[in-house]
Amino acid sequence: MCLTLASGPILCGLAVKRTIKIHIGGQQYILRSDADESYVQSLAASVNERIDALKGSRQVATQSDVVLAALKLADDLAHEKQSQSRLRASMRSQVEHLLGQVEARLSTATTTVSPGETSAPADTGKAPAGSGATTTGRRSRRTQRGAQAE
Repeated sequence: MCLTLASGPILCGLAVKRTIKIHIGGQQYILRSDADESYVQSLAASVNERIDALKGSRQVATQSDVVLAALKLADDLAHEKQSQSRLRASMRSQVEHLLGQVEARLSTATTTVSPGETSAPADTGKAPAGSGATTTGRRSRRTQRGAQAE
């Protein structure tokens, strides 16, 4: 968002689309902005709420009220940035943990069936029909590989 006082230089270097009148602390300001007017007015209303809370029953806000309101808004922004940073770090940690679990499971799944092998059907304790042999359980992968090499 580009926002500058109408009498000042355009600070953001973008083409400013509209002139907007706002009131903050009883003073009128004319701004140039590429933002929607209702959004800029809502920002001004937020600042005015802070000023009104500080000035109490006085009719006119002092420069101190405006400065304190600005500091409180800056403090809120700093806290939100810290909160967002903590949330991002937490999310990054959770994603890395889940990714590690997925990779571990994929690694386990790919080492169970090596390339070139097919997964064996579950051992039923019976030899294949016509083989004349009996089985006593599943052979280990190492034994299966040794038998394939022979």
